[in-house]
Amino acid sequence: MDLKNKYEVIIIGGSYAGLAAAMALGRALRNVLIIDSGTPCNRQTPQSHNFLTQDGIPPHQIAAIAKQQVLNYSTVNFVNDIAIQGVRTAIGFEIHTKNSGIFLSDKIIFASGISDIMPAIEGFAECWGISVLHCPYCHGYEVRNMPTGILGNGDAGFEMAKMIYNWTKEIVLFTNGIAAFTKEQIDILQSRQIKIEERSILKIEHTKGVIENIVFKDGVRASIKALYARLPFVQHSDIPTQLGCAFTEEGYIYADTMQKTNIYGVFVCGDNSSKIRTVANAVSSGTTAAIMLNKELIDESFNLSFDKTI
Repeated sequence: MDLKNKYEVIIIGGSYAGLAAAMALGRALRNVLIIDSGTPCNRQTPQSHNFLTQDGIPPHQIAAIAKQQVLNYSTVNFVNDIAIQGVRTAIGFEIHTKNSGIFLSDKIIFASGISDIMPAIEGFAECWGISVLHCPYCHGYEVRNMPTGILGNGDAGFEMAKMIYNWTKEIVLFTNGIAAFTKEQIDILQSRQIKIEERSILKIEHTKGVIENIVFKDGVRASIKALYARLPFVQHSDIPTQLGCAFTEEGYIYADTMQKTNIYGVFVCGDNSSKIRTVANAVSSGTTAAIMLNKELIDESFNLSFDKTI
């Protein structure tokens, strides 16, 4: 293997978490490669919020500035590609890419994110991140006190309704089928005038991702300004599985408080390992992962002993 393809750290995923990790490692004088395909999960979102100094700035602008600043560090490199395979070796890791060949590293950071599974509702995907929202902390202020829907049912739908009630009192719970709430939950929802709508949804009428109406299969329309939804997801990269990383019951990559996985030398950050899907949290976890990884490299250089069998 050509030594020019050998790095101390490979970061898979170059959005906010990955770039934050790369900056910390670049400033620690580490030889780093970022592999990223340029398709972040929030690419449709018009504005980012709850991130100090960047409130209301389009996410792609934040990412562009971050990438420019990160690549000012001479030891940080970037490849626009997709990592497709990972192999653990006796001395580290091999990462195979779709178009750029094979790269070697001592350590890996997965900042690879997750892929949301969209429901089979016409118009939903086009509105995702614009007026179909996942997080009131990111976007709730902009749609405060507006007629708002929640796509959800059972305990998850009930919990979301409780949360959204903080931002608006005009709420409809769209269960998209028979409601599955307990009597106590129904009583609580009704006491707050939160409506339950069981009709099946046909499509979302919208203009450039901005919701105008929910259209049911019987032709009836419901006018709302925003719709919250918690979607199922899959990991954007299957390399953590290939390497034997453990996962939580919910499908996130397991990590301890230091962003370490169960595999020695493998760290994670961002949406792939956290329910908190904000730019601020991605940056925080990326910086933490890098600091802890750098400490591991420092300790190894002082010949401190580690159990590398896991």
